Amino acid sequence: MINFLQAIFTYGFLTRALVAGIMISICASLLGVTLVLKRFSMIGDGLSHVGFGTMAIAMAFNCAPLAVSIPVCVIAAFLLLRVSSNSNIKGDAAIALISSSALAIGILVTSLTSGLNTDVTSFMFGSILAISPTDVIISVILGIVILGFYIIFYNKIFLVTFDEHFATASGIRADFYNALIAVLTALTIVIGMRLMGAMMISSLIVFPALSAMRIFRSFFKVILCAIILSIICFIAGITASFALSTPAGASIVTANLIAFLLCMLVERIKK
Repeated sequence: MINFLQAIFTYGFLTRALVAGIMISICASLLGVTLVLKRFSMIGDGLSHVGFGTMAIAMAFNCAPLAVSIPVCVIAAFLLLRVSSNSNIKGDAAIALISSSALAIGILVTSLTSGLNTDVTSFMFGSILAISPTDVIISVILGIVILGFYIIFYNKIFLVTFDEHFATASGIRADFYNALIAVLTALTIVIGMRLMGAMMISSLIVFPALSAMRIFRSFFKVILCAIILSIICFIAGITASFALSTPAGASIVTANLIAFLLCMLVERIKK
């Protein structure tokens, strides 16, 4: 741990990964509580596949990956909401349909052009070396926006999360808040893929929320606990990744898994 703290000030990529990762963890945990409670948590997995597919295609044609993947993921988020609510293809089926198609097209185009090189692989499995200063700036801005969004519209988010019909009857534009949450989730997924990888980023949305729900029942307490757990698990995972030379995404997910198991143990002891 001491070596890691010293390395933060020695290696620029570690500093960037730490700052960006903490902000991404905060964003993902906040959004994850709402998504898990609304039973739409797999949207993170679906959007990560869409993001990887578009990034792979962008890199195959020498385009800026973020410039291509961000608008495509935002459109995919709207499409997932629209398809799942206004057609016979519901929830997880819509996510599986869109995400698997995007992932397959991305891999196919890449294999026929530039091939699955190191850059593409880092987007799939994550790399602390992939975080750029621009990613850090975007992550900080995104974190501030999501925190502000939650603080200002907390009561409305609470109603939309637990009783969408009552929220609509009360004059709250539930569709607007659902769409806004989907857009913010898409942005978090795309930025977080640099560090966590497409295969792992959805865990930042699901694990902290589920872990916090094992201990607390209050919506506010669950949010606070999810944020704290997400930050602790991220730092623990990055430390393990640096010390053991393991993939960053896998290390962070393992830390979240351990935290989830500990929270389940606490829940059983309380009962």
